[in-house]
Amino acid sequence: MGTTYLAYDFPLLSAFWTMLWFFLWILWFILLFRIIVDIFRDDDMGGWGKAGWLAFVILLPFLGVLVYVIARGKSMGGREIKHARAQQQAFDDYVRETASGGTAAARPSHADELARLSELRTRGDITEEEFRRAKALVLGDDAPSASATTAADTGTGTGTGATSRQ
Repeated sequence: MGTTYLAYDFPLLSAFWTMLWFFLWILWFILLFRIIVDIFRDDDMGGWGKAGWLAFVILLPFLGVLVYVIARGKSMGGREIKHARAQQQAFDDYVRETASGGTAAARPSHADELARLSELRTRGDITEEEFRRAKALVLGDDAPSASATTAADTGTGTGTGATSRQ
C-alpha cells in the first residue's frame, strides 16, 4: 500500500502555500476596498445604484466583486485616471498659487506698495519722477501723469530715470 504525501508534509511547500494564501487574501481585500471606493467615486451612478452595488458587494462578496469587475471594470480605470488628473491639477494650482505669492489676502495692498515706494524715495534710491511713475502704476493708471511725461521729455526732471542708470 502506497502512502500519499500532501504539500504540508514538506516544510518548504507548507511555507510556500501559507504565503500564497496570505497574499491572495491581501489581494482580495485590496480589490474589495478599491471597488467600494469606486462605487462612491462614480458620479454617474445614483444613490440607489450605489446602495445596490454596495449591498451586493458586502453581502455576497465573492460573487459581488466578480460581477462588478465584469460589469463595470472597464470604466473603473477611467474613473481612477480622472481622479488622479484632478488631484494633479489641484496640486499644480496650489503650487502656482503658493509660488506667485499666495492668495489675494497675502499679496501686498496698494497702501503697502505706496509705503515701500515712499521709503525708497526718502532713502534716495529712486527719484521723484520714478516715484510718480511707480505710484501711477500702483494706483491703476496705465500711463504716468501728463506732467511727469512732459518733465521727462524736456529733461527738467530731477533724476535720470531707472533705465539710464543701468
